[in-house]
Amino acid sequence: MSTENPRAGDTAAASPLGLLPTVGAPAPERADAARNRRKILDAAARIVAEDGPQAVTMNQVAHASGIGVGTVYRRFGDVSQLLWALLDERERRFQEAYMSGPTPLGPGAPAAERLDAFLDALVDRVGEQREILLAAHSAAPRARYHSGAYRVMHTHVALLIGQLRPGSDSALLAHLLLAPFSPDVVHHLTVEQELSADRLKEGVRELLRLRA
Repeated sequence: MSTENPRAGDTAAASPLGLLPTVGAPAPERADAARNRRKILDAAARIVAEDGPQAVTMNQVAHASGIGVGTVYRRFGDVSQLLWALLDERERRFQEAYMSGPTPLGPGAPAAERLDAFLDALVDRVGEQREILLAAHSAAPRARYHSGAYRVMHTHVALLIGQLRPGSDSALLAHLLLAPFSPDVVHHLTVEQELSADRLKEGVRELLRLRA
């Protein structure tokens, strides 16, 4: 699915935050299908907790859950999609915070303050979930850009940029602003370069002020 969004003077800029698309929720399920899904996700979570996300394979999850490997593949497709599903609950809470939570992350503050608060929160979220995000990203590097979570974040950032810079290509600028938050970039900066979350937040602000 495309992550293209309208330019700031078009529908993206006009859409209220309350009408943003939500992170893709699963369609209503039969009770047995829902139980199987829960067993699969619980098994994957145990493997992540015990051995790390790199240890997750479809065969391992099938064995740990007692669900046939064919069913695991039919439900989640591949390891990347399974790992993204594990992240979904935290992503929903994050989305609720910036769409309807307290200011300045939530509605009510000026666009510049909301953007700063959002980027700070995104640094924290990616840092906290770095290992599993990195594993999901490594399994399918382009999947991030087609996920519901990314589409919602992109729309939110594009709306704020459109308010700050009317007439700009807010969709493109939102993609570029979110690019440094790719899990492999954050891993490089926090693990290999040993930069703290506070330093990353300061760096993002410095970057946004370069041509102010």
